[in-house]
Amino acid sequence: MATEQELSAFLKSVEKRAFKRSYYHVRNEESALDIVQDSMMKLAQHYGDKPPEELPMLFQRILSNCTLDWFRRQKTHRAVFSSMSEFVPAGDDGGEFDLLEALSLSSNGEQTGSAEDSVRRAQVFHQIEQEIALLPTRQREAFLMRYWEEMDVAETAAAMGCSEGSVKTHCFRAVQALAKALQAKGIEL
Repeated sequence: MATEQELSAFLKSVEKRAFKRSYYHVRNEESALDIVQDSMMKLAQHYGDKPPEELPMLFQRILSNCTLDWFRRQKTHRAVFSSMSEFVPAGDDGGEFDLLEALSLSSNGEQTGSAEDSVRRAQVFHQIEQEIALLPTRQREAFLMRYWEEMDVAETAAAMGCSEGSVKTHCFRAVQALAKALQAKGIEL
């Protein structure tokens, strides 16, 4: 069993190499730091009681899985939200963008684009909402927590009272169902 000092020394000894490895994969400093931090937390929480000689292999597996999770989240996020850029008004400076705000006509009569564009955007958003509502309860719940509330897998699993693997499965199935349904309606993601 690793003592707290042995675990701390191990984590300190691998932090720079783990960061470089993660950064090499994701090419984003903040994301690499998040991946390494998540990996270290998971090792400490779930495997801190393992013998010190097992820690290097466990950590490498956790780091690999966290990196893969990051890529899955990026891929899913791009797949689900890639078409959202068409909702951003022309000339927008790229600051904070609220899809719901952009789709609703403002109360002071200010509109972005033509009325036809506004109606089309509202109709597309309504179709997306309808398809989300048609998802099975657990898939809808996991999808909304992960991609609309931006909760991580662990937070979502805790909130839903299920395993992280179940959250990933529900999200995968929800994304597949949404993509299929929206493509059938002519909405390309």
